[in-house]
Amino acid sequence: MTRPGQLRQPWLHSARFDSAFILGPALLVTAAVLMFSDAVQRLDTVPPWLWVALIVGVDVSHVYSSLYRTYFDSVEFRARQTLYTAVPAIALLTGVVLYSLDSGLFWRVLTYLAVFHFVRQQYGFMMMYKRGEPSLGRWQHRIDQALIYLAPIYPLVYWHCHSREFRWFIDGDFLQIPFAWPSTIVGALYIGALVAYLVKEIVLFRQTHFFNLPRNGLLLGTALSWYVGIIAFNNDLAFTATNVIAHGIPYMALIWLYRRNARDRLESFSQSSWSLLFTPIYLLSIGVVAYVEETLWDGLVWREHAPVLPLATWLPQVTDITLLALLVPLLTVPQATHYILDAYIWRLRTPGSNWKAILFRNDAPSAPNHPVPIRIEQSKI
Repeated sequence: MTRPGQLRQPWLHSARFDSAFILGPALLVTAAVLMFSDAVQRLDTVPPWLWVALIVGVDVSHVYSSLYRTYFDSVEFRARQTLYTAVPAIALLTGVVLYSLDSGLFWRVLTYLAVFHFVRQQYGFMMMYKRGEPSLGRWQHRIDQALIYLAPIYPLVYWHCHSREFRWFIDGDFLQIPFAWPSTIVGALYIGALVAYLVKEIVLFRQTHFFNLPRNGLLLGTALSWYVGIIAFNNDLAFTATNVIAHGIPYMALIWLYRRNARDRLESFSQSSWSLLFTPIYLLSIGVVAYVEETLWDGLVWREHAPVLPLATWLPQVTDITLLALLVPLLTVPQATHYILDAYIWRLRTPGSNWKAILFRNDAPSAPNHPVPIRIEQSKI
């Protein structure tokens, strides 16, 4: 039997860092929405200042943070140059075709691509937190997999079956199902997966005396943030806050950690000196680019946030449908590229990538002669 303390918690960096920036955001924003529920429900829309903080500061910024994992990483870019040049071109071409056929179709495809990305990110983090943990067999992984997928999928199916007072990108971007039974069925599956997961955790602990804190924290935060943001509240602010913060901040933290571990040319700097040097550059650069993008969107297309994007009023609003068929897909290239590339850059078995060795470089080897088999699953965001 495994002795307590024989296995260590599989933090990506440390208990403090992971709790604050990867696990904590979902739990804290959900707690805030619940604590201030009356104030949240009184607001029909997101206040302008909070819109800047959530959308510009987190949502759009997290898209550009992936530049530090891809295009700004010379070794990585040279290893897969074809992928990194082809994806933006394909995203633009596909977007132009879709928008030319039907602007609603374009936004719907982009919406479901974003949803896939958001759901898969939680699975990817879970797989990172499963590395090196004791295994009871393949059924253990299947239960974990079912729960991490159903935690966001059930609220999403509920959204498809019930009218909500918020949107992902634009009104009507989700297909609407005129009956509720699909959400009932998925809800029952979700409850079944939750019960199976609890039983599995009890059996695992009894056999190994090990409780995986970050994996369970991630699952709890995922379940709470998606349920509260979509089902418990029918409110734009509640959805935007839980959706954006729970997704964007952990991703930016992951990229920061990856760059910290890959700083080959800064080995002469101490870790604290590197953080003081890189962190403000990292946050400011992605924040400025995000602000510029939103200014272009507001000035050329939407005209919705002039008080917080004053430079947008200097730009001419584009109304010609032919120009919009080129402009809108062009403006969405960064996020579409982010969604697509993220399905590749965290794969363990992709040739030419050593991200796992970089991100997990501080992992200690497992205890020798461990009586419970260890399996490191393929991790993918």
